[in-house]
Amino acid sequence: MYAQVCTRPDIAYIVGMLGRYLSKPGMDHWKTMKRVMMYIKRTRQFILTYQRSDHLEIMGYSDSDFAGCLDSRRSTLGYIFMLAGGAISWKSVKQSLIASSTMEAEFIACYEASNQGIWLQNFITVLHIFIALRDH
Repeated sequence: MYAQVCTRPDIAYIVGMLGRYLSKPGMDHWKTMKRVMMYIKRTRQFILTYQRSDHLEIMGYSDSDFAGCLDSRRSTLGYIFMLAGGAISWKSVKQSLIASSTMEAEFIACYEASNQGIWLQNFITVLHIFIALRDH
């Protein structure tokens, strides 16, 4: 989980999915976890990199599935914010509400990403760094 939270946005989704079954894991979860560990080993050279730039701009992306959890019918949302070519903030989590449509699930994901984007903008303002914020 440390890798997913701090340095590996590429595994955020699967770590969140496996985390749902910590209290009662099955053999399929064990096999999936082993595959994730093999993936991490194969891609250990993947690192967060940032490029020098005179124009810093935060770019945010969000997405959601619709009722992807077969147990609860809840959707999974995800977002990532990039700065200077590298990820600075990301999240993949099951939505707390049950969306009644794809549009509603996407709207919830956009709302969560917007909240994080505003927080990032305020944080960077406190640091006295000028950065443009753009959501996609």
